[in-house]
Amino acid sequence: MTDTPHTPGPPLWLLAELTYKCPLHCVFCYNPVDFAQTRNELSTDEWLRVLREARAAGSVQCGFSGGEPMLRDDLEVLVAQAHRLGFYTNLLTSGVGLTEARAAALKAAGLDHIQLSFQDSTPELNDFLSHTKTFDLKQRTAALIKQHGWPMVLNCVIHRLNIDYIENIIDMAVQLGAEFLELANSQYYSWAELNRDQLLPSRAQLERAEAVTQTCRERYGDRIKIIFVVPDYYETRPKKCMNGWGNVFLTVTPDGTALPCHTAKMLKNIQFPNVRAMSVSDIWYRSDGFNHYRGDAWMKDPCRSCPDKEKDHGGCRCQAFMLTGDADQADPVCDKSPAHALITDAVARAQWPDAERVPSQPLIFRNPKNSLKYAP
Repeated sequence: MTDTPHTPGPPLWLLAELTYKCPLHCVFCYNPVDFAQTRNELSTDEWLRVLREARAAGSVQCGFSGGEPMLRDDLEVLVAQAHRLGFYTNLLTSGVGLTEARAAALKAAGLDHIQLSFQDSTPELNDFLSHTKTFDLKQRTAALIKQHGWPMVLNCVIHRLNIDYIENIIDMAVQLGAEFLELANSQYYSWAELNRDQLLPSRAQLERAEAVTQTCRERYGDRIKIIFVVPDYYETRPKKCMNGWGNVFLTVTPDGTALPCHTAKMLKNIQFPNVRAMSVSDIWYRSDGFNHYRGDAWMKDPCRSCPDKEKDHGGCRCQAFMLTGDADQADPVCDKSPAHALITDAVARAQWPDAERVPSQPLIFRNPKNSLKYAP
């Protein structure tokens, strides 16, 4: 097969990771394991410039995330700028810091959408998984979101420790008035990868959860839209990661590093650009970091000769790197990958009952001390 040239469209979706600071210590956090080494966050003026440049380059949706973006006291200023520029704005938050006063200020600034995360439907497990007492706060935050007229969008990361309670999670979302619920099975990157042996559900758990989710869809009908995301490890073909490398998504990290996805910084074979040194347009169209895995010239077999390469683009470069040490390899999730046994072995271990399983280590909670200890 011949190589397919790729001319990217604009960076439609901008993810502004304002800070890696966060009061929660979630065991599945997607922030880099070495987040504590990040220094020198972008200033307000630098973020304002990034927003202008991204909008000029064609971005239409802006998500403000972290860490916990509410820890930036200039959040309202940034939201107001994004609103003036014509972005559809989305805040991804744990709820910590979203007081009545700040909710009113964000509404006045033009914030369109808030996605609130829960870890479970009970205070005991929610607070254990985040290593903080935040369940009651999240309940109050959900009420604030409804009070100010934002769409109620809840997110709950699903894994072995909470998947058996998925009906309770859905019922809680309905009781809170959520219009949307994303049940996002953990994908095993960053902190979740460290805790994979503890978090990967069994196939029986996953099948029960899918069946329960469908029953709840039928029960609640149009009252709530439920999205259930299956973990990669239970697929035989990889996903088209981020809808294609450098195709739609642009992430800017707290220190200004620009990435095609929020975990790509782990790829040591690529020098990623920084918004302090390059414009957003130059980053998107001309930097090596964003062009590196566009098209298919980089592919090795089996991807290079695979008839599905236009569908999945070889899968996830970060997953290939984490599992094989080589980001150019086929994503091991694919059953054509020479490294697919790395996936099937992990899945086989997950089928053992908890009483008979011996995880490789206790749960590792996301915090600065562990960040320095477990940094690659």
